[in-house]
Amino acid sequence: MEARGADAGGKVTITEIARQAGVSVPTVSRVVNGRSDVSPQTRARVEDLLRRHGYRRRAASPGTRAALLDLVFNDLDSPWAVQIIRGVEEVAHAAGVGTVVSAIHGRSGDAREWMRNLRARASDGVILVTSALEPTLLEELRVLGVPLVVVDPAGSPALDAPTIGAANWSGGMAATEHLLSLGHRRIGLIAGPPRLLCSRARLDGYRAALEGAGIALDPCLVVPGDFRPESGFAACETLLGLPEPPTAVFAASDQMALGAIEALRRRGLRVPQDMSVVGFDDLPEVRWSAPPLTTVRQPLADMGKLAVRTVLRLARDEQPDSPRVELGTDLVVRASTAPPPTAG
Repeated sequence: MEARGADAGGKVTITEIARQAGVSVPTVSRVVNGRSDVSPQTRARVEDLLRRHGYRRRAASPGTRAALLDLVFNDLDSPWAVQIIRGVEEVAHAAGVGTVVSAIHGRSGDAREWMRNLRARASDGVILVTSALEPTLLEELRVLGVPLVVVDPAGSPALDAPTIGAANWSGGMAATEHLLSLGHRRIGLIAGPPRLLCSRARLDGYRAALEGAGIALDPCLVVPGDFRPESGFAACETLLGLPEPPTAVFAASDQMALGAIEALRRRGLRVPQDMSVVGFDDLPEVRWSAPPLTTVRQPLADMGKLAVRTVLRLARDEQPDSPRVELGTDLVVRASTAPPPTAG
């Protein structure tokens, strides 16, 4: 829903309506949503402002389910995002629900433009993937009554919304324990962006596995990346430049693992004979890499499917079984890992 000022034609938010009416944002929300717990005088004042600004109420969903969902990413330039979209589309299509896919690129201007478009098309639910919205936009979603589900939350926002993720900590631990079981003791980590919860959880799993083996974490062996192949390449170059390089690398995404393999190839080093590499995600293409990649399978499509089922339940005024769901991860062993060259 959207409001236009009578003078300049500018867009007015719920927050501005509340300011002009001299009431709280929740009070405006109650008026907009037809609640009865507002005094007649306050209701009349808010309704007058809504009319004067041309505020359009979000259309009610047909029947008892949503007819249009918004799927919002920070970026779309990753096969990881494609797997989420596949899962969302499968369940949404079966339910007769349309999907609008957007990228906000971490920019507040893009996020505000997306919100304006959402109001115009009267979306009935939002699935937010590894992204963060400004508090004012989150508040406006709440006021509009648009159900929100967050997949792989970017940080720790105070969201009154269900979240869906993967078992990142146990996945990071499983990847590291696999390398330890092969005899590796100097294991590098190409970490994800530290602002993301999933990155920090994978790092914590790596750390826990080392501690369980009685190995102190060497900060020099932890190099940050951004989940893209280029960062995996650069991080592996950094690790190879150490006085004592690692014998194995755990990359916190498959794309970074592929970048690391390319860095090794360019130096004439072989995987796994000279260095073992483990990824995270199990994207379809990694089974065809050279060599096929050992990785932690993250149920990306299943996360998308569950997100749609959850947001449709919210659209029917039903509550999910749990406000926080973590789907399991599994280690998939292929040909990119082996004992270290010095073993045996």
